[in-house]
Parts: sequence; structure tokens; C-alpha cells
Amino acid sequence: IAEALCDVNLKALVIFDVLKEHGDEAVAKLSSKFGIPVVFHQVDVRNHTSVQEAVDATIKQFGRIDVLVASAGIADSNLPAEGYDIEMFRRLVDINLTGTFVCAQAVGNTMIKSNAGGSMIFIASMSGHIVNWPQQQSCYNASKAAVIMLGKSLAAEWAGYKIRVNSISPGYMDTALNRVPALDAQKKLWKERTPMGRLGGVDELNNLAVFLASDASTYMTGTDIIIDVCYHQCCILVSLLTSF
Repeated sequence: IAEALCDVNLKALVIFDVLKEHGDEAVAKLSSKFGIPVVFHQVDVRNHTSVQEAVDATIKQFGRIDVLVASAGIADSNLPAEGYDIEMFRRLVDINLTGTFVCAQAVGNTMIKSNAGGSMIFIASMSGHIVNWPQQQSCYNASKAAVIMLGKSLAAEWAGYKIRVNSISPGYMDTALNRVPALDAQKKLWKERTPMGRLGGVDELNNLAVFLASDASTYMTGTDIIIDVCYHQCCILVSLLTSF
């Protein structure tokens, strides 16, 4: 998503991530490829102080924030609910849901103060709409359903400040989160149960983020868009994107 946004002439990009090696690698790659300022802050999205300091540093350096993409998340899969460790449950909710709110609150306050508005994009999941099977992942599903409702709620609260909040709910995508050996058998089932017989490509997700970040979607807020070949919404979206 960061690369796709850089490709449409961002003035600057700031990455918050808990993993320093990934952040440093992204800065080197994106700044070299696109020739724009790219900055990394090592941040744990669960830590309000850490996030606020990184947001303050971003404002000091660039003056304002126009777009927030809240995509930090983890997944615990194949864990039966009856044996799910409660601390693991709390950790997942704290990253997926609380982390999204912490970032949105910190950035939202800067957007309100600037009176310039902005666009927030939350990465939710089809798992916030349906129960995935055969994997057992009750906490992940619940956390993503909460992210969707958080986006709708903030959209209503902040509409008067010209802040748009939408979410994207990907189906089964070929992303790093799914590229783990433990999911190999399940990915075979996912493909068999998907009409197109394949996982979604990252570019099929990224282009929607660009649309929601841009002025092409200025009358959209509080919307969750499902990127899943089983849903009618995707066909509508593709026709919108290809019409530009």
C-alpha cells in the first residue's frame, strides 16, 4: 500500500512499525525508487505515548498529515476457543483494535487542529463479516468486526471536521500474513472454495487504498469495502477504478 501511494505522487511518506529492520528497508527502497522523503519511526501501536511522539515528530517535519492507513495487525489461527490463552486473546485485540484507535486518535487530533480534514483507511477483513472455516480464529474475527464498527463510528463523529474514515475488508490475499507453512493446507481449501480459484494479489488491494486516499472518494465515509470475489461490491469497485 505504501508503494502504491508513492506511485501517485505523495509529497512524503512516514511509516510506523514495530520492526526496525522492516522500516529501514522500506525507507531505503521507497526513497530510492520514488525520490520523495520517506521517514520511519519505530512504534508499537499499543503504546499511546510512542504513537503520539511519532505523530508529533511527523507534524514538526512535514506540517500536516493528510492520509492515515492503519494496517498493523496480527492473526492467531487454528486455536480452538475452548483452549485459547486469554493473554494471547488480549494481545491480539490490543494490536488489531486498540492500536487502530490509538493511531486514529493521535492523527485525528492533528487533522482537527489543522481544519484541513483528511482520509483514514483501516485494514479490516472479510473475517469481520463471516466466520472463516476450517481455521479456528474467534479472536481475530471479533477484532476485525470491531475495526469495521470503529471506522463507521469515527466517520460519524468526525464528519464535521472533514475527516473521512473508511475500511477495507480483504478476502484471502497473497500477503505476508498468509505466507506461512502452517496455512499451506488451508490455502488449498481457500482456493478451492473461491470462484476464481486463487488468492487475491496485493495490487488488487493496493489500488483500493489509493482510491480511498484520493479526492476520487471525497463523498465516501463510514464505508467498509470487501475485496472478495464472492461479493458483488468488488465488481462495482473495479468498474470505478478502471474508469479513471
